[in-house]
Amino acid sequence: MTQQKRVFITGGASGLGRALALRHARAGWRVCIADLNDARGESVRQELLSAGAPDAVYHHADVTREQDLQAVADDLTQRWGGLDVLINNAGVAQAGAIEDVTLSDWQWIIDINLLGVVRGCKIFTPIFKRQGSGHIVNIASMAGLLDVPRMASYNVTKAAVVALTGTLEQELMEHGIHVSVVCPSFFQTNLEETMRASDPGLKKMMSKLLASGKLSAEDVAERIFQGVARQDVHILPHAAGERLWLAKRYLPHSFYSRMFQRSVVRMKPRSQR
Repeated sequence: MTQQKRVFITGGASGLGRALALRHARAGWRVCIADLNDARGESVRQELLSAGAPDAVYHHADVTREQDLQAVADDLTQRWGGLDVLINNAGVAQAGAIEDVTLSDWQWIIDINLLGVVRGCKIFTPIFKRQGSGHIVNIASMAGLLDVPRMASYNVTKAAVVALTGTLEQELMEHGIHVSVVCPSFFQTNLEETMRASDPGLKKMMSKLLASGKLSAEDVAERIFQGVARQDVHILPHAAGERLWLAKRYLPHSFYSRMFQRSVVRMKPRSQR
């Protein structure tokens, strides 16, 4: 009998985290999710069991607290004997011009989007090393590969997650551990619930962009699931985003910059163009 695979997902009670949890449940994986919203967490846990997960676990865990993630790691080691895939998904958004965003907002987003991922990698890597296998999946964004104006704090944290992933892929491969980074563009999720913005108009625009995305959270989750199965290092669910990234890498800067600015203008509401 094939051993049931095991996955742990932070921020798993809503949005992309929930979609990823359900995708793994339908594939027969044992699924553990962590979140701050206990009502949602328990509701999703029940959904996972109904979707086919042989075991579903919810933990109240804050990715800014190392001890919370360590408690999850200890529980899963005892409960499941280890883990196959860690998905560092929990994240928030912040928008504003560089002169308007407060340093406290910078510290807030860095602690969650970057150090939250670092904590997950740090705590679960020893488990994977003992096993001689495992896969870390870090959810970043196309904002980590491109240069979206008035999103500096968000872009910086996501770019750092891209760099962290590349570093760990080289560092951990000798231990049989794979590392992937996911960089989606806009898609239908609930990121705006916790988003901070120095300009209310920016938050409204971002909400509209997220709602207008052609891919659903379930679509993105499917592409991540398939990318991890292939052991892709870079998982880019949106074709248009991937084209812009390739343009940035290989075209002259002046040509790419004009191309990107046109894309930025198209993203704005007509009243702001």
